[in-house]
Amino acid sequence: MTFQPVLPLSGFTGWTFLKRTMDRQVAVQQASPVLKRDEAYFRERIGKIQTAEQLVSDKRLLRISLTAFGLEADVNSRAFIQKVLEGGTLKEGSLANKLADKQYQKFSAAFGFGDFSVPRTRISTFPDEILAQFRARSFESAVGAQNNGFRLALNAEREIPALAKRSISETAKWYTVLGNAPLREVMQTALGLPKSFAAIDLDQQVAVMREKAQAAFGSSNISQFSDPKQMEALVRRFHIRADIQNQPAASPAAIALTLLRR
Repeated sequence: MTFQPVLPLSGFTGWTFLKRTMDRQVAVQQASPVLKRDEAYFRERIGKIQTAEQLVSDKRLLRISLTAFGLEADVNSRAFIQKVLEGGTLKEGSLANKLADKQYQKFSAAFGFGDFSVPRTRISTFPDEILAQFRARSFESAVGAQNNGFRLALNAEREIPALAKRSISETAKWYTVLGNAPLREVMQTALGLPKSFAAIDLDQQVAVMREKAQAAFGSSNISQFSDPKQMEALVRRFHIRADIQNQPAASPAAIALTLLRR
């Protein structure tokens, strides 16, 4: 039986419940027979995979691999995924480097088919590396089947602090957020920006987001979210703003009251 998380509430109250019970729920998910069978299959076969073509030809291995990077929706796009993997990441013009969503870059770099004569699939620690990500992403996917906002928040809690610590410019960090659809949605919603915001000039988007972040969090830098308190504040604002967006009939007074509670 497929794991189903217990999510009796929505909104920020539901999020608080999920966080309070998450250790127990993750333990139940990791004990799932379905997950264990997938892990056993991956461990048994991945070390024998030496080319991108071999990986995409095994749909189950491909699904597990893609899920580990949040790319499972591409499981039927075999030719595209093969090209991403074969191009690697060491060449500036490779497909993985050109794509706006940098999860493809991480995916390609993790397997190393296009970068090294011997791919990383042959490394003894490789199965543990990918399966740790697979377990986390599988839990998020199960949560998202019931509440996509919670899935977005879980993803943001992992990805944004990691991005915050990277040794790249703050502008590059903002562009990374804009190029990652789930992170963009969290940040855009938390900052109270409409969906139509994505249609304006990219440089202007960065400028507006930095201005909004300064007003909301006291800093215009992504680096601030390496601080757990700042990250918690971001996720809280995301849930509160998402609740407001889901209540189109709310009066200005009700909206003001909700915001005062943040």
